[in-house]
Amino acid sequence: MSIARIKKGDTVRVASGVDAGKTGTVRSVNPKDGTAVVEGVNKRKKAVRRTEQQPGGWIDIEAPIRLCKLMPFDPESKKGSRVRTGEKDGKKVRILKTSGKAL
Repeated sequence: MSIARIKKGDTVRVASGVDAGKTGTVRSVNPKDGTAVVEGVNKRKKAVRRTEQQPGGWIDIEAPIRLCKLMPFDPESKKGSRVRTGEKDGKKVRILKTSGKAL
């Protein structure tokens, strides 16, 4: 069983690209495509057709972003951190390299 570097619910920081430096919470991860959807990052405009339930117009959506551009966020050092695996209470856990805390 391998441990993923980034999982749903993690707080991440964007390392490169247009949104570099922004932080957000991961909404979903697609390991097959190597992408994730992060709140408030990689926003795109989408046209929505008018229906009985909603008016038409433009809405902002979060588009998927490549996993290689994301780093887990370390709240102690206020920056992105690499992750290593370790054992805690007999379970495999992800550990931040900057602070040594388990995710």
